Amino acid sequence: MTETAYMAASTGLLWVAIYYLPIGDALFRLAIPLPLVLLQLRHGGRTALEGVAVTVLLLTVLMGPVRGPLMLFPYGLLSLWLGWCWRRQCSWWFSMAVGVLIGAAGFLVRVALVSLLLGENLWVVITGAASGLLNGLADRLQLPVAPTLDQVQVAALLLVVAQNMVYLLALHAVAWWVLPRLRQAIPDPPRLLRPLLLQLRDRPLQPPQLPDPHRPRRTAPTPSQPLRGRGGALLAERSGGLGNAVDA
Repeated sequence: MTETAYMAASTGLLWVAIYYLPIGDALFRLAIPLPLVLLQLRHGGRTALEGVAVTVLLLTVLMGPVRGPLMLFPYGLLSLWLGWCWRRQCSWWFSMAVGVLIGAAGFLVRVALVSLLLGENLWVVITGAASGLLNGLADRLQLPVAPTLDQVQVAALLLVVAQNMVYLLALHAVAWWVLPRLRQAIPDPPRLLRPLLLQLRDRPLQPPQLPDPHRPRRTAPTPSQPLRGRGGALLAERSGGLGNAVDA
C-alpha cells in the first residue's frame, strides 16, 4: 500500500511537471511510465492497476476532470503493457510493436477529446491547414503535383507512428539501464540494437570515494620521532649544516 502510494505520487508529479515546467518535457515523458512499471514488476498486475487508479484520482483532484484522466492515454496504458511484457520476459519487438499502437491510439484519443471540448474537428483543421500550405508551396515552386488532403492525413499518421517508435525505443533503453540498478531486470535487447545499448550499460556509475574511517591516518613526524628514508636523511644533514653554521 505504501509503495503504491509513493509510485502513484511520483507518476502524478511527473505529469504535473510536463504541464507547468518550461523545460525537461522530453525527460519527464520518458520517466512517466517507469514508476508504475516498477510497481508491477515487484508486486504484480493487480497492484499496478491500483497504482494507475490512484494516480488518475490524484491528478483529477489536482488538475481537473479533463487533464487528469488524460494520463491514461497513453502513459497509464503503456506502463501496464510494458510491465506485463517485462514481467514475462517478452521480446522487445513484441512490446514495442503493441506499444507503438497504444501510443498512436492515445494521441488520437487526446485529439478527439480536445476536439470535443472545442466543438470542432481538430484533426481536420490541422491536416487541412497543412494541405493548404503544401499546395501553396507547390504552386510557388511550380511543381507538377501537389498532395491531396488524404495524402496529408496519411503522412501525419505515419509521422505519429514514427514518433512513437522512437519514444518506445528510448523508453526501453532507459529502462534497460535503470531497472537493473533497482534489482528488477528486463529482457535483453535484440541483436540488432545490442552493440549500441551495451556501450550505455557498460559504463558503471562510479560513486565518490569516501575516506575509510577505520583506516589509520598518516601523521606528520614529531621531533621526538626519528626521520626515516632518503628524505629524512637529507633533511637531517641540512639541519646539521645549518646548526654548524650558526655555531660558527
